[in-house]
Amino acid sequence: MMATRIRLRPWQHQALEKFNASERDDFLAVATPGAGKTTFALTAASQYLAGTRGRRLVVVAPTQHLKTQWSDAAARFGLHLDPAWSAREGTLPGDVHGIVTTYQQVATSSVELSRLAAGAFVIFDEVHHAGDDRAWGTAIMAAFANAGRRLSLSGTPFRSDVTPIPFVTYHLDEAQPDFEYGYGDALADRGVVRPLFFPRIGGFMEWVAPDGAQVAATFEDDLTRDLANQRLRTALSLEGEWMSTVLAQANERLQTLRQVHPEAGGLVIAMDQTHATGIAELLRKLGTRAVVAVSDDPGASDRIARFSESSEPWIVAVRMVSEGVDIPRLRIGVYATNTSTELFFRQAMGRLVRWTRGVPRQRAWCFLPDDPRLRSHADSLATQRRHSLAKRRRDDDDERGDEPAFDSPDGADEADQMSLFAVIGAVAQHEPAESEGVFADDGDDGDDDDDGLDDDRGVDLELVAPPTPDGRVRAQPVPGEAQGADAKPQLTARQRRSELRDRNASLARDLARRANMTHAQVNRELNRLSGVTRISEATEAQLQRRLDEANRWSRRVR
Repeated sequence: MMATRIRLRPWQHQALEKFNASERDDFLAVATPGAGKTTFALTAASQYLAGTRGRRLVVVAPTQHLKTQWSDAAARFGLHLDPAWSAREGTLPGDVHGIVTTYQQVATSSVELSRLAAGAFVIFDEVHHAGDDRAWGTAIMAAFANAGRRLSLSGTPFRSDVTPIPFVTYHLDEAQPDFEYGYGDALADRGVVRPLFFPRIGGFMEWVAPDGAQVAATFEDDLTRDLANQRLRTALSLEGEWMSTVLAQANERLQTLRQVHPEAGGLVIAMDQTHATGIAELLRKLGTRAVVAVSDDPGASDRIARFSESSEPWIVAVRMVSEGVDIPRLRIGVYATNTSTELFFRQAMGRLVRWTRGVPRQRAWCFLPDDPRLRSHADSLATQRRHSLAKRRRDDDDERGDEPAFDSPDGADEADQMSLFAVIGAVAQHEPAESEGVFADDGDDGDDDDDGLDDDRGVDLELVAPPTPDGRVRAQPVPGEAQGADAKPQLTARQRRSELRDRNASLARDLARRANMTHAQVNRELNRLSGVTRISEATEAQLQRRLDEANRWSRRVR
């Protein structure tokens, strides 16, 4: 069998060794966003499937967009995963390793998935989503109870507040990872994630509460939970001045940053679709462009993909870019959502810390409302950053002082009854401490020329290309992290299959017209000639043979 050498980061290799040594069917790996969970998981899957004909791979992802992202990532490992699978399609083609589905889809297709996943290797991406709906957990148990191995991934530690997550071990309501790699660990390793800084913006907000009372407060005032939620909504509202002021500060920093990193981009996480559209308009008034990507838009996934490959300055999203989406060029963030849970916050920050090889001094910034809850989440990450960078300075015998305690001058939401809520005004009170210059001396991050794995810290591994259930071995090179894992192949197996299906459909329509036959008659004859039972179950070779038969038929009826 064909083998390809890949390079794993040290933590990936350690996690893989622990996974392979485990005798349990279930394994939970918690690794900070941007660290390379996908590479670790696909390496483990490749080893499991190698030399084991007939085994399938199933990946369960949180969103539709991530289905395609996982499929493309798997293609770089010689693994062909179908992201468009549905329960009505029946048996998978023999030259397909498996599928990518979503937690929502599992809830409606658990019976079909239980047959497909028997003995399979199953990856649960951001497994905490399995507890988003009580019915989802039941469906996941039913669908994957008979899997061969189950690998659960998460970008942040999580608790079981209401619904325990299937296949996860708990102690005192806390999920117990089998392997954990935090943000501080990744920073200390250098060349894995970026240091993230938090300019926090205060403000003076005035609003009419749902009970009709007029309220005025700053972020320093101690308020009830409901009033704190209303205060945050007021600051983020398009009707006040706070939002436009913060966007102007963030855009100024991005434009300065793009002088040395021309492809650098910014992300604004908005409250809802209307809010996202309004923010894009505010950015337009500042003289800059913004791509809007919201889940209600069927073209949002394609828009995110184009933005990732472009040099467009800004993207505005609600939740689609907050978790799992890989856009390494994002360097500036604006947290403009009223979602204040720590899990969502950490996942969103993960969009800004992804490493880009060859770019010096890779700091990232996220502009935040100085809300006490967000302040607490940010300080938790900043503490890890300060500890890691301080340790790095000690290791390098650098005697410069520590960074300031905070990144500002001062050092799952409940639904509100908002029908009578009204914004009166919101004004930003001060600029963040770091706004005077992108490259101000706010701590030596030590990563000026560190490309991550160009030294002896990486671990080389021979990875055997897994056979498909029909016994084929794809000769797809497997790039490692250091060999440019971000580079995509020119055409994936999924794309080739889609192209063959489109060409088959086009020729069938043309033949039906010229041969004076129904479309169904043409398809039945082409299937008979090429040995195809159902198009959805056809291999690439069968689709090509069917296309050849269609071309020959077409020449006869000219």
